[in-house]
Amino acid sequence: MKLERKRGFYEKYIKRILDVICSLLAIIVFSWLYLIIALIVRIKMGSPVLFKQPRPGIVKNGQETIFNMYKFRTMTDERDENGELLPDDKRLPKFGALLRKTSLDELPEAFNILKGDMSVIGPRPQLVRDMVFMSEEQRMRHTAKPGLSGLAQVKGRNAISWEEKLDWDLKYIEKITFWGDLKLVFLTVISAFVKAEGISDGENVTALDYGDVLLKDGKVTKTEYDSLQAKAKYMITQHKGMK
Repeated sequence: MKLERKRGFYEKYIKRILDVICSLLAIIVFSWLYLIIALIVRIKMGSPVLFKQPRPGIVKNGQETIFNMYKFRTMTDERDENGELLPDDKRLPKFGALLRKTSLDELPEAFNILKGDMSVIGPRPQLVRDMVFMSEEQRMRHTAKPGLSGLAQVKGRNAISWEEKLDWDLKYIEKITFWGDLKLVFLTVISAFVKAEGISDGENVTALDYGDVLLKDGKVTKTEYDSLQAKAKYMITQHKGMK
């Protein structure tokens, strides 16, 4: 499967310049906040302060890339008597929940944007284990650089289904423009800081992965599910081996 899409002038030449400017400004202006959050995370949840996770990136040579997305850590490493990690909801302290609710855990993604792995606006990077369950059409979303926020986030985030989120991502890549991105930045600020809804999706402790939803709804068999999960693990292993 080779994914390709024609990009306009703004997306090819202007969008990256604006991403660099915005990410640099965010890092400089909020440097004090980075330090405060990092200190509190270190005290309340230990180290490492940053949480990194492989995510599908923009398509290169017809195939998705994988990059490490950085966020402030929001969960502890608490384990049961057998040494197994406790369920996510048991490891999410009040401060971690506050970081997620206010989207402050997303601040380190400014460095992903500066590096070029992400954009300010674009399809939100899902998990690799979500990507392998997407159809070829749905994976066209990866022909655009993943974003800190996107059309799906301002259209409902976790309140809408996986299919709706992916459809909004496809709607976004139909016509990527400066004014469209500017409008999404404005709507994101309202959603994240006025309505306190956050900007991430598919990452809450109660949210089901895309594959789990498809299995639950009978849209994939258990054999297909296990095979695709194994494929996702292999892709992540290959990514880690290249680092």
